[in-house]
Amino acid sequence: MEIERKIDMILMPIPDYGFDPTEAAVPWNYLKEKGIDIVIATPSGKMASADERLLTGEGFGPFKKLLMAEPSALKDYRSMTKNEAFRHPIRYSEIDTTLFTGVLLPGGHDKGMREYLESEILQKKVAEFFLAEKLIGAICHGTVLAARTIDPRTEKSVIYDYQTTSLLKSQEMGAYYLTALWLNDYYRTYSITVEEEVKSVLKEKNQFLTGKVTMSRDSIKNEKPAFVVEDRNYISARWPGDAHTFARKFYKKLSAERF
Repeated sequence: MEIERKIDMILMPIPDYGFDPTEAAVPWNYLKEKGIDIVIATPSGKMASADERLLTGEGFGPFKKLLMAEPSALKDYRSMTKNEAFRHPIRYSEIDTTLFTGVLLPGGHDKGMREYLESEILQKKVAEFFLAEKLIGAICHGTVLAARTIDPRTEKSVIYDYQTTSLLKSQEMGAYYLTALWLNDYYRTYSITVEEEVKSVLKEKNQFLTGKVTMSRDSIKNEKPAFVVEDRNYISARWPGDAHTFARKFYKKLSAERF
């Protein structure tokens, strides 16, 4: 698929299956409303699908409302899946980072995320965004992709000297303990938690910031529950409950860099 260079074009790579619908669709919808072009990339170059359980709530039992995507996020997801850019993604191998102003790295904890988090091709592309000092946004497990990306100049993670947040250990393990009896390790993408892996690549552990832990989610009108960390060209957030604020801060940074 050939891409025409446009002003403020953002890349959003996702796996073929298993990404979090809120963390992808809320930023996608917000940026589209602001007139930003977004290109989707998948490993196969075929249209992707979000984690079905987060779309339907199936298997969450009494915690369905707490754990599945909220109605407004589902609406954003349905809108995204009808968009031609989403329906016709490029392959990871076709990504030309020189065409983009920045990259958004959504998360998700389904095991299908592993092809995204472990992709050497994608890690090299993310490194190019950091090396070019372009705008990078990572939320939840998206921060794992950033953490695993190596700066070829230093042989350390590209976020080695950045402040960051990520999905917190308390959030990840809390969801796991709520559902482990019948969903087993559904909430454990890996044996190591996201927070532990992200912290392991940082120069100092105090570069990792947690914010106030809450089960409340932000919204278009309410940023209070959210926690987003900004450090130079890198913006990070913890979970779907930060997605609206994450999207707004990403766009604000994008707008500021135009001038």
